[in-house]
Amino acid sequence: MKTLQQQLGKYGLYHRSKRNVLTHFIGIPLIVFAALCLLARIQIPLGSFVIDGAQLFVLASVVYYFMLSFSLGFIMAVIFTLLLVGAQPIAAMAFWPWLSIGVGVFVFGWVLQFIGHYYEGKKPAFVDDLIGLIIGPLYVTVELLFLMGFYKTLEGEVNAIAGPTKA
Repeated sequence: MKTLQQQLGKYGLYHRSKRNVLTHFIGIPLIVFAALCLLARIQIPLGSFVIDGAQLFVLASVVYYFMLSFSLGFIMAVIFTLLLVGAQPIAAMAFWPWLSIGVGVFVFGWVLQFIGHYYEGKKPAFVDDLIGLIIGPLYVTVELLFLMGFYKTLEGEVNAIAGPTKA
């Protein structure tokens, strides 16, 4: 398994334009939220307990993030849990409102992503490596943390792999 620095650095190669990263600050959380809204309708019985697809997705994602970094895994667990809590009422809606909101937000999030990649002049990272789909939420989180002055060593390591950002 690649290290945290390798994963973020490789993803960063596709995200050097500040405008692209800005669209990702909005688009990626919308995509994750929409996916959770849609997945929450899938009920998985486990004996006398029932878990939904969104909970399973959050669990698997957070386990992966913890494998990369305990502190960032914890931050991602909090963020994903908040998104999951927000998604549950939408998943409980009647079929057409649930589907309209879920698909609408999902499509809008992806439109923002592709606008960002137009500015970047590069294809999305997941086109070359599907792991980019799970690294994207982590990447925008660490980019926000970098802007806030946290994880300076990690920021230097990521930028050493990805190169400098551009306007």
